[in-house]
Amino acid sequence: MNDFRQDKAIYMQIADRICDAIIAGEYGDGDRIPSVREYSVHIGVNANTVVRTYDTLSRLGIIYTKRGLGYFVTAEARDIIISGRRKRFLDDTLPEIVRQMKLLGLPESVFHDEWQKKTEI
Repeated sequence: MNDFRQDKAIYMQIADRICDAIIAGEYGDGDRIPSVREYSVHIGVNANTVVRTYDTLSRLGIIYTKRGLGYFVTAEARDIIISGRRKRFLDDTLPEIVRQMKLLGLPESVFHDEWQKKTEI
C-alpha cells in the first residue's frame, strides 16, 4: 500500500487517505482510528511520518486523542474536511482547469457536456 506520489509530502498523502475514509463513512464521529504503530505497519512507512500526520489532523480539528486509548474522529471532522477541500478546489483546481481550457481553445460547453457524460448514472 506504499504507492505515494513524488509531488506531495507523504504525511499529507496519508492525511488525505484518512480524510477520504472519513468522508466515505469508514470512520464516523467518535470512531477510533488505527494507532500510530498499527497504521505505520499497515502502510509501510516510518511511525514518525504517521505521528506527523496525526498531529496535523489534530491541529485541523479532524481527530483528537484520548490519553491511553488512541485517536478518535471528531464530530465536526467530515464538515471540516469537505469545507477545506471545496475551498482548495475553488481556489486552486478550478482556476487551473479554466486556464487550461482557455489555452486549448475549449469552450465552456465542452466542460458542461463532459460533466453531463461523467455524472450520468
